[in-house]
Order: sequence, then structure tokens, then C-alpha cells
Amino acid sequence: MDNLKKIAVDSIEENGKIFTELSDKIWDNPELSLKEYKSTEIYVKLLSELGFEVEESVAGIPTAFLGKWGSGRPVIGILGEYDALSGLSQVGGVAERCELVKGGAGHGCGHNLLGAGSLAAAYGVMQYLKRTGREGTVIFYGTPGEEGGAGKAFMAKEGMWNSLDAAITWHPGDCNEVSTGSCNSCIQTLYKFRGVASHAAGDPENGRSALDAVELMNVGVQYLREHMKSDARIHYSIIDGGGFSPNVVQPKASVLYMVRSPLVKDALELQARVDKIAEGASLMTDCPHEKVFIDGCSGTVTNHTLEGAIYENMKLLSLPTYTAEEWELAKSLKATYKTYSLPTIAAEHSAEARAKVEKLTEGNTRAINDFLSPLYLGDTFSPGSTDVGDVSWQTPTAQLYAACFTAGAPGHSWQNVSIGRTSIAHKGMLYAAKALAMTAVDLFENAELLAGIKEEFAQRTKDGYVCPIPKDEYAKPVEM
Repeated sequence: MDNLKKIAVDSIEENGKIFTELSDKIWDNPELSLKEYKSTEIYVKLLSELGFEVEESVAGIPTAFLGKWGSGRPVIGILGEYDALSGLSQVGGVAERCELVKGGAGHGCGHNLLGAGSLAAAYGVMQYLKRTGREGTVIFYGTPGEEGGAGKAFMAKEGMWNSLDAAITWHPGDCNEVSTGSCNSCIQTLYKFRGVASHAAGDPENGRSALDAVELMNVGVQYLREHMKSDARIHYSIIDGGGFSPNVVQPKASVLYMVRSPLVKDALELQARVDKIAEGASLMTDCPHEKVFIDGCSGTVTNHTLEGAIYENMKLLSLPTYTAEEWELAKSLKATYKTYSLPTIAAEHSAEARAKVEKLTEGNTRAINDFLSPLYLGDTFSPGSTDVGDVSWQTPTAQLYAACFTAGAPGHSWQNVSIGRTSIAHKGMLYAAKALAMTAVDLFENAELLAGIKEEFAQRTKDGYVCPIPKDEYAKPVEM
């Protein structure tokens, strides 16, 4: 490792406690998408203390913020998230389901780690810029609502990412690897139906059931599934069934829909058909409805040049090692679920990589994937969605995964919440932070590398960015 990267890495190592404590504070205060008020307060305070120039309510979103240091170009953005998931409250560091707060939220996707690790990376880059006097700017972005709110997409609607030379980020996972390929775009819409309450037995003719409207809409969408593209997806959740009394005709009911497709234009076309089904359900039941746009996000644009740079830095770093106690906890957690497939993108797409990963995982039996996956650069596809996609349409973007969860752990699970407040997760987080910071140093120091990254970006985005968010919409949390 050269001395310039060592400045960044040593700064993260020496101040690791600041960032692990930050992660734990966010874990202790789980907040749902676009409601991350306490988390925002914690971050803004720490950013100021660390010497960043802070801007709040970015793009008009109360829980979006940024911390900036330096001046001139290149301008490198590092993305952080901090929203939690509903119904996943869990005691930390135990291998059994045990709610901390009954029915409460929890960090089942590890965003407590994601944001703290990204800030650690930005801090390391800040120290490199400060000590070398190098021209350039690093910006840590606090981006809310990834789990339902698409904060980054609303920021993209304002053209925020166009000013960056590149953006880098990471995500907690069950292995150490570089992400590649694309994913689905996604549009999320809430439909609120309003009926008329009446006695279900004594006065049914005067009632208008909003729940009937929701059920008929769902049936209509089920029939639509036969007539949409095979790579599209539609999901729904009834978030308000109208009450608990079956002898009352339900005067209100709401259903939340998610429409996914690889391309935004296709998702918008499919969304229009779902809207028509909602209108039909409204007519059939004589129940007016309100359509509430929640969010939309684009598929990711891969950048193999930037991904390769991240991987080279991951190779330079020593991987985390674990104590006997950490291994024991990991084994106990892994015993609570079934592992179905080998980890890593490379193992999924390359026979050679699969053989290596099979050996490294000892036949997929190890509790922690304590190795660096082989690099795979290809046009892979994930059916999920992330608002990182909208960033990647406006600036070259790449991300890595770091092993913070046990091997094969299910996504959005209590197991991930439990381990997310342990030293196992902290070690993965700091590993990711160092790799990101080292990559940023490369982007400041190597003009040829950055030029190649931008050239690939220009080629892959030549068709232009289609924003999935209507011009007059604003970021808002899902309300009943």
C-alpha cells in the first residue's frame, strides 16, 4: 500500500471507535424511510465535529444532508444510508428471535453500518486531502429512504449527482466482493379507496366497501400478470383493511403497489395499466380512490473500470479475522436458517469461480465468509431495486459488499439485525470503509483511471436518463 492510501487507512483505523459507536447509535434508534429524524441529528452533529461543511434538507428532503470537505476537482461522492425496516426489532448479539420493542423497527438491511462505514471512508479521504494539500473535494451524502422513499432518486430529479466526477458506496452483505451488473427499476404507488360504512347485515344496500375495491383491484392485477413482460414484477401489500369488525361495511382501505421492470420506460407503461385497474375497481364498487405516488428508482448502470479499481484496493487490504467467541455466535446464528446456494456473484456466473468459492467455504458450511471473492465483471442482473441506480445514471458509480452478516443469512431478517450490533459487523464495516477510501485516493491521483471510468460511463448512458419521478412529486413517507 502506498503512503497516500496509508494516510486514509490509518485515519480510519485510529478513529474506528467513532464510527462503530455511530453505527450502534443508529442501530439503537431505528427509523423508517424518510422519518430518520434522530439519525439525521446524530450524523449532522458528528459531521460538524469532524470538520465537514454541512448542508441540511438537501433537495428539499428533511432527512437528507451532506458533509463536504476540500475544493476543486475531482469531486468524489460517498453515499450513506440509515433507514430501518418495520417489524424487525431484535435484541442484538443473540441467536434467537427476541424483540427489543414489540412490533418495532430494526436494521435488517444493515443501514446502520452502511452510513457509518461510508462516513468513515469520507473521513479517511478528508485526512488524505488535508495532509497532502491535494486539490479535490470529497462529499459524504446522507441519503434517506432507500427502503421505501428513494431519496437518491428524488435528489437525482434535482440533478444533484451531475456535478460529481464519480460516486462510490457499499452495502453490508454475507461476503466480500464487488457488485456488478444492473437491476430492476421500480415505481411504488399507494391507492386509497373510500367507501360508505353501514351495518353489514341490517343495511348492506347502503354500504360501499372500500375493501371490496382493494380486493377487486388485486384480482385485476393477478390477471394482468399473464400479459406483461416476463422480466417484470408486481408486488402489493394491503396496508389498511378497513377495520376489525366484519359486521361493518369497510369505509376505507388502502393497498401499496410496487411495479418493477429493467427499464424505467417499461415500468412506467406497466404502471399505467395498474392505474387503469384501480380505476376499474373504483367504478365496480362505487368507491372513489386517491392515487398517491410514493417513489421511483432506476436500474443501476454498471462501470467495470471503477469496479476493477475497487477490487484492486480490496486485495491490498488485510481481511478481518475473528475471535473464537465471534465464530461461535456466527455458527449459532447460521443454525437458525437454511443456506440454499453458494455466495458471491462470481460463483453464480463463473464455473471457475464457483470451484474456488466451494473450496473457500468448505462446501458452504462456514459461518462467516472470511475471504475475498474472485472478481467477476459481466452484465449480470438482479431482480431487486435500489435508488443507487439513479445516481449511476448521472455519474460513474460502483459499490462493494463486505461480510457483516453470517454466511447465507436471509435479507431483511432478524438475524441481520442481531449481528448488526456486534464486533463481527463492525469489522466488515471498517474493511469496506478502508477499501472505499483507498479507491477515492486512486480517483484523485490517477487522472488516466478517472478518464477511463468517465469514458465507459458516457458509453453506457448514451441513451439518456429517464427519471421515474414526475416533476411535481416530492419525497414523502408512506402513511396509512
